[in-house]
Amino acid sequence: MRPRISLIGCSLALALGATACGGGPTTPAGEGKKELSGQTVTVAGVWTGTEQKNFQKVLDAFSAETGAKTEFVSTGDSLSTVVGSKIEGGDAPDVVMVPQVGVLKQFAESGWLEPLSAKTRKEAATNFAEVWQEYGTVDDTLYGLYFKAAHKSTVWYAPDTFEQAGVEPPKSYEEMLETGRTVADSGLPAFAVAGEDGWTLTDWFENIYLSQAGPERYDSLAAHEIPWTDDTVVKALTTLGELFADKELVAGGGSGALRTDFPTSIEKVFGSDPEAGMVYEGDFVGAVAKEQHGKKIGEDALFFPFPAVEGGGAPVVSGGDAAVVLKDGRNKKAGMKLLEYLATPEAAEVWAAEGGFLSPNTRLDMSSYGDDTARATAESLIEAGDSVRFDMSDQAPAAFGGTKGVGEWKILQDFLRDPSDPKATAVRLEAAAAKAYKG
Repeated sequence: MRPRISLIGCSLALALGATACGGGPTTPAGEGKKELSGQTVTVAGVWTGTEQKNFQKVLDAFSAETGAKTEFVSTGDSLSTVVGSKIEGGDAPDVVMVPQVGVLKQFAESGWLEPLSAKTRKEAATNFAEVWQEYGTVDDTLYGLYFKAAHKSTVWYAPDTFEQAGVEPPKSYEEMLETGRTVADSGLPAFAVAGEDGWTLTDWFENIYLSQAGPERYDSLAAHEIPWTDDTVVKALTTLGELFADKELVAGGGSGALRTDFPTSIEKVFGSDPEAGMVYEGDFVGAVAKEQHGKKIGEDALFFPFPAVEGGGAPVVSGGDAAVVLKDGRNKKAGMKLLEYLATPEAAEVWAAEGGFLSPNTRLDMSSYGDDTARATAESLIEAGDSVRFDMSDQAPAAFGGTKGVGEWKILQDFLRDPSDPKATAVRLEAAAAKAYKG
């Protein structure tokens, strides 16, 4: 999708540092001065497949305005390792799309990052809630611009399944479990849990913990200012363990869930032969249901907000990808121009129209989203404002909150296998967290 010619071209020129808006004849977007012609901006990120394709459209819009070429390098899940190796090898990308607050902090503390330009800081202050700026800040310096967000407090279901079971979307966590048991009585286990991917289990815990313990305790635990042996952690694990232990609620029980990866969990709900009634995960579930299983969002695939637990507030847990500029990039000045563009609503509009995307940019017109469900999810994220809490495991050091087979991912997988002792699990979590945060 190309930017609109007049208003968007003008505001985009301002965002990129041009000065020729408004005085003379209107120049169609993409036909004016190409200030970055002959330059190449290299961008690294975890995205593959559809996400990479849609982000490339954003990069193409940037190229159309500036003349810069772009190259995207997919790192897979080992982003910090790949980027570190490229820096050591003298082949650092100019821009990195960082998916974890903890990794952004590690990059900044390693001296790898350029502070954002004054123009980008101004755009961020105007267009983004303060909480998103805080998550991109290390030691009072803004290094990261959150371009893509995720709403990780959505529970997805097929309406036919609910209709067959005679149930409505629940309003509380306790009602959700009862709804799940009713769905199970009608012939399908309640939840497809993607236990093979440990990150999904951290998201389950975080929603329960945020609702039960509240935002202040959530922030304290995320910063490891309170230990994982705290009573609030044990309580949240106990609540989660009740679900994990109920074979009516978890398709295949714990052992089956541990053999189910994230794409398969969606297939179990939205595939041609359903094996579960619901799947909890972020707004991106809808994109997979649409692309992989032909579902029409808002008709064949619906969601309800992750409900409040025991009278607490309804949680809004988010994630996101922050754009940062590396000091060792060969073309970091052009990289910073890319971030100035990504800070504008026009950049977000390109991907919003394609689907599978939410923007924390408050100036993005909600009509940019391609369907009512995406629009409602985006509105929920924006309306939450500074009450949004970033994915806790993404705030932790990668050794604890973001590495396959170790730390929180592995410990919660073990808890899914045997949820009988929440206190012992809390002790293991604290031991792993203490080691990672100290390191």
